[in-house]
Amino acid sequence: MTYSTLDHHIDEGILTITLNRPDSLNAFTPTMADELERTFNAANDNDEVRAIVVTGAGRAFCAGMDLGAEGNVFGLDESRSPTLADMSDLDSPEIRRVRDTGGRVTLAIHSCLKPVIAAINGPAVGIGASMTLAMDARLMSTTARYGLVFGRLGITPEAASTWFLPRVVGMARALDLVYSADILDAEATLAAGIASAIHPPDRLIQQAHELADRWTLNRSPVATALTRQMIYRNACVDNPESAHRVESLAMFYTSTGDGAEGVAAFREKRPATFEQKASRMPPFYDDWIAASTR
Repeated sequence: MTYSTLDHHIDEGILTITLNRPDSLNAFTPTMADELERTFNAANDNDEVRAIVVTGAGRAFCAGMDLGAEGNVFGLDESRSPTLADMSDLDSPEIRRVRDTGGRVTLAIHSCLKPVIAAINGPAVGIGASMTLAMDARLMSTTARYGLVFGRLGITPEAASTWFLPRVVGMARALDLVYSADILDAEATLAAGIASAIHPPDRLIQQAHELADRWTLNRSPVATALTRQMIYRNACVDNPESAHRVESLAMFYTSTGDGAEGVAAFREKRPATFEQKASRMPPFYDDWIAASTR
């Protein structure tokens, strides 16, 4: 499969996705949205991949939407007059050009079975900033910048960032960030609670890979996938009983699979050999995900 806006490289289980339009500061396009969505969906079935790092080619991470495109620069069909009822089935091809392109990407990241780390190597504004909110950590270069600049363009936040951002930084700070539309340097992004850490440019990718190793090396892929989805989805349910139901099933199926090997390895004082694959999730998984998105 060929990609025109991305580069992919797998090294010892870590898939590095590089936004690759350096001549335009990796500006986001509908094609990039399609390719990112396809990449994250495909990673779920690729057992060679245990973690994902996203970065940018050249001196930018992503300069936001490519505002030089002809027509509706956001890739939307202006002949339509969509209603809320039209949005009830997000998988319908009829509404594909009504849906926010950034949101298609962040929903694919949210559904991903592998931990995702942003290695923000340079300016990240607009969708270049908001897409990272769906990732599990945001590491920044000392030269990076971060801006949720929608207010400057007369548009609203996108990429489901009104869901992700308050969960990352809290409601009051989220409102300030989107109202002010300020562009923050790396230190201010860290202080705002968006960045997890700041690193020199020449060490950023190495640090992202080291974090990916700390999270996923010698871990059960199925347990990691379930943990990621449970943290994101159970944090939003109305009561702990709902989380308990899912955790009970997750514990049952992992304890009879990789968990049994983990216990045996602990007792025998040897490294565990985990064999369950994230491409084959436990039998309750699909029903749970379907129910959690209704």
